[in-house]
Amino acid sequence: MRLLARLLAATLALGPAPALADDVLVFAAASLRTALDRIAADYSRQSGDRVTISYAGSGQLARQIMAGAPAGLFISANPEWMDQVEDAGRIAPDSRRDLLGNTLVLIAHQQDASVPLGQTDLLARLDGGKLAMGLVEAVPAGQYGKTALEHLGLWDELAPHVAQADNVRAALALVATGAAPYGIVYATDAAAEPAVSIAARFPAKSHPPITYPVALMSDAAPADRAFYEALFQDDARGRFAAAGFVPLD
Repeated sequence: MRLLARLLAATLALGPAPALADDVLVFAAASLRTALDRIAADYSRQSGDRVTISYAGSGQLARQIMAGAPAGLFISANPEWMDQVEDAGRIAPDSRRDLLGNTLVLIAHQQDASVPLGQTDLLARLDGGKLAMGLVEAVPAGQYGKTALEHLGLWDELAPHVAQADNVRAALALVATGAAPYGIVYATDAAAEPAVSIAARFPAKSHPPITYPVALMSDAAPADRAFYEALFQDDARGRFAAAGFVPLD
C-alpha cells in the first residue's frame, strides 16, 4: 500500500499530461506560399498543432484530392477547380467560403521596365525570349493570363512564345532568374520577389475576378476545422492583406 501511495503521489506531482499536438494538412495554391507560411507558423505557436501545407497549381491539387489525397482543407486560386472537387463529393457541407481576392500583373526581370498594355509590341520586347506563365489550361494564373491576353488581342501572336510552368511561383522564378524577360503572375507574387518589377497591371475587365475559395474536406478532423476558422480571424486577415491579397467574406 505504501508503494502504491508513493507512486500515486509522484504521478500527481508531475501534473497533468500535456495535450498531444494534432496535425493539419492543407492543400493550397502556390501563390499563397509567403502569407500562408507565416499564418501557419503563427497558428502553430499559439495552438501547438502542426500545420503542413502542400503547395502546387490548383488544378494539380484538385486532381490529387479527387483521387483520394488526405487533405484536411483546400484553398484554390479559382472557383472552377473548387467546383470540380465539390462535384466529386469531397467537400464538407456548408464549408465553402470565398477567402481572398487578387490582381493580375505583367512582371519584368529589368527593374525599370514599363509596358503600356495594348499600346506596345510585347512580342518585340521579348526579343527572342519567353513569356513565363502558369499552365494555361490548369494553373489559375495561367488561365487568367490567357484570358486577359485574348481580351487585349495579344494571345495569338504571343502563344508560341509562352513558357508554361507547373505553378505561378515557378513562372515567377523564371523571370526572377532572368530565364524569361517577362511573365504573368499575381500582384502578390511580384511583391514577394525583389528580383522582379511590375511592368503593367491587367485591367480587371480583361479576366474573371480572381477569387480564392477555401473549403474543408468531407473527412476533415476538428484540428482542420480549427485552422480553417483561424484563416478568417483578424491575425490571418492582416497577414494576407500585408502580402497584397484582398480578404473577403
